[in-house]
Amino acid sequence: MSDELLQNLRNAIRTVPDFPIEGIMFRDITPVLSDPGLMSGIIDRFAEDLEERGWRPDAVVGPEARGFIFGPLLAAHLGISFVPIRKPGKLPYEAHSVKYDLEYGSNTLEMHVDALQEGQNVIIIDDLLATGGTVSACVELCRRGGAKTIGSLFVIELEGLGARELLDPIPVHSLIEFPA
Repeated sequence: MSDELLQNLRNAIRTVPDFPIEGIMFRDITPVLSDPGLMSGIIDRFAEDLEERGWRPDAVVGPEARGFIFGPLLAAHLGISFVPIRKPGKLPYEAHSVKYDLEYGSNTLEMHVDALQEGQNVIIIDDLLATGGTVSACVELCRRGGAKTIGSLFVIELEGLGARELLDPIPVHSLIEFPA
């Protein structure tokens, strides 16, 4: 993929100041979602980036809500399964649960106890990496499910919030960065 994809992606992302609370510069991907060419370019780019890094996942894991957008598309492209990680009370079967901190609060995530198999290699995908709390919770849920997280993918990374250090040694790959 060319740098044109990344420039088009950067141009499509809308910055909304003071959302959801004062002091946050929210990076809105809604305009990206309305561009099918850009969306398919992102998925193709992620697939190429996985290949270049030698990451060979058995499953793609995505947290609610925006991991549900990019995760199934990438999993279908790769011909592997998608595993949803949800907010509390959304899963109808027995689930592992992890509480975590967000950039502006805390939350809990859950994953079905049988969603992954012992020894599977997984990648985690989401739209945005900020503090790393959500992804760290996903890594823990995958570990509890018997899987190994071999990497993490993001459309956007907010720099300077310590996410990479928190996730270390899990490799992090993002398409574009913005200052926090």
